[in-house]
Amino acid sequence: MTVQIAHLYATGCVAIMFFQVALIAGAPLGRYTQGGQHAGALPTSGRIIAAVSIPILLFMGLAILSKAGFPGLGWPVWTGWVALGVQGLSAVANWITPSKPERAVWGPVTLVLFAMALVVMTA
Repeated sequence: MTVQIAHLYATGCVAIMFFQVALIAGAPLGRYTQGGQHAGALPTSGRIIAAVSIPILLFMGLAILSKAGFPGLGWPVWTGWVALGVQGLSAVANWITPSKPERAVWGPVTLVLFAMALVVMTA
């Protein structure tokens, strides 16, 4: 069951990476990210932040997969704990954001991802 949860976690990370790509490409989703400061497309600085988050999400997904024993990944266990910590911070940030749409969408999503990562890391 842990392997399946890790796969779901990694799939969630990939989905969020696609959201970040959409932001970088200029999708008018600014209300759903970065505190909801921009109603439409993000400015260049916001797009850079979205671009930086992609490798972080990739790291997080792979770290949790590695902890679950995914073949070909032999990362140290501490990488999974780092991913869990970052996921926890992300969940908190998305629940306390001033943006109501961001809270409504990403609050639950990041909390579920945190729970999945926690299950994998404590298995």
